[in-house]
Amino acid sequence: MLTREPGARLRPWVRTLWATEAADSIPGAATRERVLPTAEMHLVIRVSDTPLRIFDGIDDEVGHSTSAGVLGGIRAQAHLRDVSQPVSAVGAMLRPGACEALFAVPADELTGRHTPLDALWGSAFAPFRAQLQDAQGLAERLDVFERLLAQRLPRIRGLHPAVAHALERFAFAPRVTEVVKETGYSHRRFIALFRRTVGVAPKDHLRLQRFQRVLEQLKNDPGIAWADLAQAAGYSDQPHFNREFREFAGITPEGWRAARPEHPHHVPVNSLQDAPRRAR
Repeated sequence: MLTREPGARLRPWVRTLWATEAADSIPGAATRERVLPTAEMHLVIRVSDTPLRIFDGIDDEVGHSTSAGVLGGIRAQAHLRDVSQPVSAVGAMLRPGACEALFAVPADELTGRHTPLDALWGSAFAPFRAQLQDAQGLAERLDVFERLLAQRLPRIRGLHPAVAHALERFAFAPRVTEVVKETGYSHRRFIALFRRTVGVAPKDHLRLQRFQRVLEQLKNDPGIAWADLAQAAGYSDQPHFNREFREFAGITPEGWRAARPEHPHHVPVNSLQDAPRRAR
């Protein structure tokens, strides 16, 4: 897998670009995996002919296939996908505002969904993907991907000043009401602006960001005590931490730890030990 930051033109809208090659993949024991929320929208284009297959729940053994290219809306719950076959693909983790800049659609219209790119780009998607298929090697494929994405940006585009201010302030976890007052907008107007740009309301954005900090801490210190993690992340108490973890991940903290995922957001389903127990 190759990852890198985009160049200056895309950087306001894209956090990370990545590419994978099927031939380089090492098959795992799992045929499905649980994908945890990342607090960001993501764009994925499969260069190989294996479509993305999504399952409606743990008991769904058939699933449904989607387009070779999808835009994943920001999510507050995990979803299940098929990982039985290695694939060649490119993708991008998107920043707030990217949905309107690249797809001309408000982010909150796509929240919690996988939207086919041919539904957003129409006939332009097929030649876009064809150019990716013609590229030789991961580095060249990322170069082509970045160039094609940059071509879709309008000439002049910027994040709404009120939303930009809020995102900067939210990094320090202030109260939403405090930030709304600073913008000068009414509460209702600000929430609508924020949802349109980010995909979720400010309170949900802050909750998702806190969950990302939890996963990052678990990545860095897998054996950390749950009580210490809950306190460090700012949860009011242990039950609050347990509830929110399960809400976002679809499994308990102990179930996540038992699975020992290689990547904190990608949990192999066939190794889950998700007994209904609480973290201690």
